[in-house]
Amino acid sequence: MNVPSHIAIIMDGNGRWAKEKGMVRLKGHQAGMEVLHDIVECCSDLGVSYLTVYAFSTENWKRPAEEVSGIFKLLVRYVAKELKELQEKNVQIRLLGNIEPLPSDAKKSVLKAVGDTAENTGLVFNIAINYGGRAEIVRAAKELAKQAAEGTLDPDSIDEALFASQMYTADMPDPDLIIRTGGELRLSNFLTWQSAYSEIYVTDTYWPDFTPDRLKEAIEAYNGRDRRYGGIKS
Repeated sequence: MNVPSHIAIIMDGNGRWAKEKGMVRLKGHQAGMEVLHDIVECCSDLGVSYLTVYAFSTENWKRPAEEVSGIFKLLVRYVAKELKELQEKNVQIRLLGNIEPLPSDAKKSVLKAVGDTAENTGLVFNIAINYGGRAEIVRAAKELAKQAAEGTLDPDSIDEALFASQMYTADMPDPDLIIRTGGELRLSNFLTWQSAYSEIYVTDTYWPDFTPDRLKEAIEAYNGRDRRYGGIKS
């Protein structure tokens, strides 16, 4: 099996999963966190170099305060529970997004995870939290504009490579495969710049039911794609 170097996942369907089972939405998020353990482990075992998951978007603040608070509490619990094993698996944790507005305990927790795993050389596990693709692009544009205004950057030197160097994923390859669970056919402001030539795989399976076998099915589907990047087969 040809394993993608970089897999990105939109972990959707937690709330609907819970609703169909007569549970509160937060139970779906809790089940989703448990599934994440298996998917990270599977990606590490398969030899995936980068895994990026969409944990909390800039738009998710619009959800009920109780749900938002619960999600961040689950994040703290996830890091506390999983950090030791992630260390043992040589996984390096990175963050994509602006973590400043996060509750202090969540911010402290994720920063500790990043610091503790910084020297690990295995799977790079990106957690996109308070992340939005458009916000990331605006952030990069502002930084380049600032450099140009200060006279340290010639605006004519700005090209795609230079722009990409200002993204959270500057030293990473773009995702080869983006998986969306829950059946929705949209990217929802996820990796807007980086997804230009990503292969997209959508499954109706809700995230809490997304097993490593489902992940392997997505990779098998990816292996059947013909990636031409705008060219043609010779």
